[in-house]
Amino acid sequence: MTGFETLPLTRPDAQLVTVFGGSGFLGRHVVRVLAKRGYRVRVAVRRPDLALFLQPLGKVGQIVAVQANLRYPDSIVAAVQGSDVVVNLVGILQETGRQSFSRLQAEGAGEIARAAAAIGAPLVHVSAIGADAASPSAYARTKALGEARIRDAGGDYVILRPSLVFGPGDSFFNRFAALARALPVLPLAGAQSRFQPVYVGDVAEAVTRAVEGRVPAGRVYELGGPEVATLEAIVRYMLTVIMRRRKVLDLPLPVARLQAKALEIVDTLSLGLLPDALKLTRDQVTLLQSDNVVSEAAKAEGRTLEGIGLQPTTMEAVVPGYLWRFRKAGQFAKPRVAVESAVPETLSPVPYAPVKPSGPALGPDASQPSRMGTRWGTRG
Repeated sequence: MTGFETLPLTRPDAQLVTVFGGSGFLGRHVVRVLAKRGYRVRVAVRRPDLALFLQPLGKVGQIVAVQANLRYPDSIVAAVQGSDVVVNLVGILQETGRQSFSRLQAEGAGEIARAAAAIGAPLVHVSAIGADAASPSAYARTKALGEARIRDAGGDYVILRPSLVFGPGDSFFNRFAALARALPVLPLAGAQSRFQPVYVGDVAEAVTRAVEGRVPAGRVYELGGPEVATLEAIVRYMLTVIMRRRKVLDLPLPVARLQAKALEIVDTLSLGLLPDALKLTRDQVTLLQSDNVVSEAAKAEGRTLEGIGLQPTTMEAVVPGYLWRFRKAGQFAKPRVAVESAVPETLSPVPYAPVKPSGPALGPDASQPSRMGTRWGTRG
């Protein structure tokens, strides 16, 4: 199979794409690109009233939000009815209440896959690099289990595994920049783990190409940017962008786990009111101990952004455009390092200095007293 073969036979404006999790960080970018391509988009979320901000991304009536909860299979079946393609972007980094890793990322993904297969709609599923059934991290294990249930559902699918996703509104660069604005020290768990940050716009484009049938189905793709760097290096780059000096501290694993446990207790006692920038779980600490980069096998087999015809975007091209608000002096703050003037020297090689002062305020001869008093009158 070379792709979702039925899709190119119909114009985009005649096709309906249902997007689960379309109101999230990645979801809003996916919805925007799909709408721009002309698709009708149904956004399946728990609170449709909180997804109304998506409607201006398309034409009148092109984007509609409907209620769906992955804990209730009947709502999933209702949401996918009439869909030509289904996209699943649901994922969480921290369990809260009844929103567990197992229910959303494993069982929920399986329910969506079965509902899509039942109506013959292909599924585009966004997982994560590092998904591994043997991982000590519950997040990574349930991501892998969700992928397995998608394969078992029997329908056509494309699975995309992005690395750390960045872009306006992300929860990584914005989070650490907010911490840098408030704290003199930035403690890091897994500071030497490697990441391959990928631009959210590139991931959204990859999802859209899969919807269009331009990505071979039945495969798992790993999406990473052009740069591989340690977590510490990425955080130091962020500090350079926001022009702040902070000490970056590499926490030993036992200390990081102790810190995470303390923050979990504080978050529980505060009924979840702890600021997002301060939240850290022991499962996240475990996850941060492993590298998060595109595998050599994926590169060799063309299961990457480049393999589907996309050129990854660098961090430098995007990050400064939305982190400037964390600078002390705002957008127009000058960097500490002196930068040579961009004005060509041929325009003004040396400052202009007249040999003989002249002008109306000085009179025709600077050696004589000014006659301005005569002209304007003097007080006697």
